[in-house]
Amino acid sequence: MEQLNSPEALARQLRGLLRRDPALRPIARQAGPFEIRLTPPGFAGLARVVCGQQLSVASARAIWGRFAALEGALAPQSYLELGEAAVRATGLSAGKYRTVGAIAAAMAAGELDLTAVETMSADEAVAYLSAHKGIGRWTAEIYLMFCVGHPDIFPAGDLALRNAVGHALGMDEAPNEKQTVLLAERWAPYRHAAALLFWKYYASVMRKATGTAL
Repeated sequence: MEQLNSPEALARQLRGLLRRDPALRPIARQAGPFEIRLTPPGFAGLARVVCGQQLSVASARAIWGRFAALEGALAPQSYLELGEAAVRATGLSAGKYRTVGAIAAAMAAGELDLTAVETMSADEAVAYLSAHKGIGRWTAEIYLMFCVGHPDIFPAGDLALRNAVGHALGMDEAPNEKQTVLLAERWAPYRHAAALLFWKYYASVMRKATGTAL
């Protein structure tokens, strides 16, 4: 199946998703139109995912801006030559500094090949990435979605996504991660498009209802 890496691909895969599960059509109408969000793949893309973990969008964007402006920060070998003080001064935490360092070391040693995941199945790619130190399942899935454009990823560990699924499907409470994985099986092989749909539903329906700022 084609990568979800263009507006045209998103339109095709969203149509396929809604044909596969017509129950999502009213949810899509409520959510409204949405766009694909892409970041170039490779070390910089994965570092950006790590940078944004457990942060608000605004905080992640600010830290990433400073990090990306740091000379040498966007390539594995040159990152390893930077001192911790310089990197931490961008706002990166000690834990994230070490995580990005482990990724850089693995790539510099030829142990982590980010181009290889572009042709793997979803399960293979997640397993390959998360086998490396510092890369958890959520990080692997977000990288595959937004840097590789993998069409069949649904990051069930994301709390906002689970809340949106529970609310949109009329459940009494948000499903847990395992339940969400099972629910999302019905949307294969269009799970990336499904995730984008539910995130947009969360932003345009749930947050609007509570008056929470985006």
